[in-house]
Amino acid sequence: MYKNIDKQTKLELKNLVAYQEGQVVSKTLVQNEAVSMTIFSFDKGEEISTHAAAGDAMVTVLEGKGRFTVADEVFYLEAGETLIMPKDIPHAVYGEERFKMQLVVSY
Repeated sequence: MYKNIDKQTKLELKNLVAYQEGQVVSKTLVQNEAVSMTIFSFDKGEEISTHAAAGDAMVTVLEGKGRFTVADEVFYLEAGETLIMPKDIPHAVYGEERFKMQLVVSY
């Protein structure tokens, strides 16, 4: 079930989280045993340090540009681009500039 979001309403996902200076901001929309969906905003220079997920993590950049490191490979994604980071593979996310993304993890 979705939470923290209006239903039967036209939405732009990038507008669900605001930028905050010096921070990564997140809003969880779904969290259960099968899937989690979260919208993030990253201020320029902010990051989520290296970690591994218990499921495949699909990110779609909604605005701006981010750097995604998966194992030892680096990807630069801009608005409209998507990357899948495999389960149990270490990855990190860095704000090359202010950017927003949608994260969907399937377990």
